Amino acid sequence: MDDNPSVECPCIRQCSLDDQDICLGCHRTLNEILEWHSMNNAQRKNLINDLSFRAVARKRSFDF
Repeated sequence: MDDNPSVECPCIRQCSLDDQDICLGCHRTLNEILEWHSMNNAQRKNLINDLSFRAVARKRSFDF
């Protein structure tokens, strides 16, 4: 079992999925949202890192 404090959930309570089932608020996929509670801290940290890249990519796609 992981003795480190749990990684905080990235949900910002602005839940709305786009056409690709990605949340417009936290940028997680529907599967990632559903799997969050079964992930260990390392998986959660990796996902949080990926989410920052997704957020930037989404912003760039709308900045045209």
